[in-house]
Amino acid sequence: MPPRSFTACKSLPPTPFALARGFTLIELLVVLAIMAIATAGVVIALRDGASTALEREAQRLSALLESARAQSRMTAVPVRWRVTPDGFMFEGVTGPVWPSTWLNTDVRSDRVGEVLLGPEPIIGPQQIQLVSLSDPSRRLTLATDGVHPFTVQADAAPTERLP
Repeated sequence: MPPRSFTACKSLPPTPFALARGFTLIELLVVLAIMAIATAGVVIALRDGASTALEREAQRLSALLESARAQSRMTAVPVRWRVTPDGFMFEGVTGPVWPSTWLNTDVRSDRVGEVLLGPEPIIGPQQIQLVSLSDPSRRLTLATDGVHPFTVQADAAPTERLP
């Protein structure tokens, strides 16, 4: 028997489903998922720069303070941190040059005086408040109870500074 030719099917009238042109539900869901991912990426990319810079400076200063505190305990030499007109400085640290400026010019500390970081393992409660110059209502506080490391805390309202 000779093979059947499919040309006979061409003469059949088209069905309503064959004429329908459109998107399937799966295609629409894929497009919706791509749009959601793109929107999330834009939201993350457009995060507020001033608050991000303030958080980054607070985390950096917290790490520097803990490093200086550890060096003070290790060498038995008192280390002090204080604000300068151009940034800040550590007095009593040895070794390589320590950072002394803010990474972002929009950040300042409103701390007056110095923070003693050792050499005793338990220091008094201390706190440093960082302020955004472009928006003074944005503030973060680095605080320690004297036993635990410095932590970054968001300020809900201006607080009284500890000595």
